[in-house]
Amino acid sequence: MSRLVTWLEDYILPLANKIGQTHWLVALRDAFVSVMPITIAGSLAVLVKSLIAAAKTELGWHTFAWAMQPLSLVCNVVWRGTFALFALFLSMSLGYHLAKSMEVDPVAGAIVSLSSLAMSIANLTKLKVNGKIISIHKAFNISQFSTTGIFTAILFGSIGVTIFALCFRARIKLHLSANLPYAEQMAFDSLIPAIIAIFCVGMINFVFQTITGTFFGNWLLNSIQTPLVKLGQGFGMVMLVTLLVQIFSFFGFNGLSVWAPILDSIWLTAQNVNVTAARAGKEAPFIWVRGSFDAFAWFGGAGGTLMLIVAILLFSKRSDYRTIAKVALAPGIFNINEPIIFGLPVVLNPVYFIPFVVAPLVNVAFSYGVSMMNLVNPVQVAVPAVVPPIIGPFLACNYDWRAIVLSIVNMLIALAIWTPFVFAADKIADSNAPQPYFTRQY
Repeated sequence: MSRLVTWLEDYILPLANKIGQTHWLVALRDAFVSVMPITIAGSLAVLVKSLIAAAKTELGWHTFAWAMQPLSLVCNVVWRGTFALFALFLSMSLGYHLAKSMEVDPVAGAIVSLSSLAMSIANLTKLKVNGKIISIHKAFNISQFSTTGIFTAILFGSIGVTIFALCFRARIKLHLSANLPYAEQMAFDSLIPAIIAIFCVGMINFVFQTITGTFFGNWLLNSIQTPLVKLGQGFGMVMLVTLLVQIFSFFGFNGLSVWAPILDSIWLTAQNVNVTAARAGKEAPFIWVRGSFDAFAWFGGAGGTLMLIVAILLFSKRSDYRTIAKVALAPGIFNINEPIIFGLPVVLNPVYFIPFVVAPLVNVAFSYGVSMMNLVNPVQVAVPAVVPPIIGPFLACNYDWRAIVLSIVNMLIALAIWTPFVFAADKIADSNAPQPYFTRQY
């Protein structure tokens, strides 16, 4: 085991450092985090609307549903300002954080990113009128600003802001009086770089559309985003990303943050599609999304460490371990595992390497199989990460009671995996305890 840990330190640790210091990946992660209020607000609108619909169709509470109809209409309005424009908000957020990481004007970066997105999607939409389909030019289909535009927002936001930053650093700007207020000075300094960046992105889209006859955003959606999201539904991909998150977390990195650009670009996109389907009363098309990891594997945080805390409290004889577990229990219930990860510690502890990696893998494999057999609803609502286990899966699966059962079964599986290693840790700690110098009494 020590050889394995040493090998991982030699080869995985440097890779983790490089990934964690990549400006673009950090900016993309922060961009998704910044739009979380949009995600949660839109999901709450879906939850409330689904609850009202279920009260009428499942429980027969027609009077209640009628009284709550205005609230349902409010949820429709909230939806239009959140998930319906998700790519729009992501584009601005990415431009801001990417420009900030490159030490240029972040507000100008957000504007350049938004402009780049608008130039990359089709300003053409089709409507069905009296049975005939007519094309409307110079009009955006709002669905392009939703989940379908995520990859377009990421790609052209990155291109536009990178060109802007390069020009800004090259000091291609208007040289005006130094006595201007700071806000005005930054605006004029960003003017020429922003114009160059916007025209470059416009040129790219014009050339692509001229050669291929299609908009770049449509091509990205059909050729890259949709295939990648479908690839993310494969069992191998789901297991691989789970393994990578666990290995990085074992070395003290926040594995969820390191791999957030991948998790959010692929599985959060799939989750947003499920949320959109749930809002329309349709069947969720994807069985495994971003929230599935949190609901069925990472309860208590990466590694399913809530069950490690429970195992220590139930079976450990060491007072120091039990004290740490008691302190870590309350945060663990709300999926915060830093106290147990660094307090016990689990990080770089060879004794806990196997359960820390294996428990989530087993939970994911089991939950994936259950989802494939349609024994539980797919996750179709974004739930805040701090919602406790059992409650979180129930809400995430749109009030599916079977999600509660699956969550409990997964927690018992994780407890069974963690328990033998808690006993082993006790024995190792006892054997390594300092022995008294004098064992005879005089």
